[in-house]
Amino acid sequence: MYGQALAGKEKALGPNDTSTLTTVDNLGQLYSDLGRLEEAERMYEQALTGREKALALGPNHTSTLTTVNNLGLLYNDLGQLEEAERMYERALAGKEKALGPNHTSTLNTVNNLGLLYSDLGQLEEAERMYEQALAGKEKALGPDHTSTLTTVHNLGLLYRNMGRLEEAERMYERVLAGEEKALGPNHTSTLTTVDNLGQLYSDLGWLEEEERMYERALTGREKALGPNHHTDTLTTVNNLGLLYSDLGQLEEAERMYEQALAGFEKALGPNHTSTLNIGHNLGLLYRKLGQLEEAERMYEWTLAGREKALGPNHTDTLTTVDNLGLLKLEANLKVRVEQKSERSR
Repeated sequence: MYGQALAGKEKALGPNDTSTLTTVDNLGQLYSDLGRLEEAERMYEQALTGREKALALGPNHTSTLTTVNNLGLLYNDLGQLEEAERMYERALAGKEKALGPNHTSTLNTVNNLGLLYSDLGQLEEAERMYEQALAGKEKALGPDHTSTLTTVHNLGLLYRNMGRLEEAERMYERVLAGEEKALGPNHTSTLTTVDNLGQLYSDLGWLEEEERMYERALTGREKALGPNHHTDTLTTVNNLGLLYSDLGQLEEAERMYEQALAGFEKALGPNHTSTLNIGHNLGLLYRKLGQLEEAERMYEWTLAGREKALGPNHTDTLTTVDNLGLLKLEANLKVRVEQKSERSR
């Protein structure tokens, strides 16, 4: 649809008409949603150049700044975090001047900067951005608006990463209550918060509460998204596997991991990092079960995939190297013990 509209507008109005440039920006958003990031970048850059040049708009027009913000989101997805920061800061400065510091569009960019600073490990800066966005959204939209709750949720994630677990719990519980009221108990956003609460309860060691959250999230996600193919459902399946492993329910853990692995392989491919994480978890589980050959097979499969996907020096790759080395030492020790036992008979 957008491609057809763009061709028609370029012919009728010219490539630099503001209506044409709106369609170009929309195509960028579509390509971004589809994961076609290079094409999205090309569209956004075309829209930005045109909007900066257009007499009716210019570099500080809100439409131009929207494209700048979209480029920030794209660069963040591409892992180009310095470029993302540059875009967000430009968008924020322009929106504060054009719309004011408490406009919802301005506050969305503040929230985006919080996400970026969190990714960069600048947690105090992230907290400052989130608190600014939250105060503004509570005033402009109200405490229970879904956009406000998104920022509360981001604060919860941040507090968890900072080890401030009680504050994280307070944020998550506020989000859950708000989402249940605004969206319903089985909405996918509500279920994401339920799953996140499960992860937080895991950090706190509250295993019964953790299990209750994961089972609720899994039931809801299977109903809303499907049992075997959606990655959100499979993530909860994996989380249940981790819980059952911690509880010593190893057969249940194995069943969860195998279900998650099969689903991720089908949904994302065998070499996706999420798929490889499940492979690593299965390796750990097989080692607990004393199935050392199966554990070695999973570790070697995971290692090959992580070396290809992440590189040989990534921390996840090196973790698998360490676990494989420990496993081989354990297997060699087991062989020596068995040989010694045979000789003593």
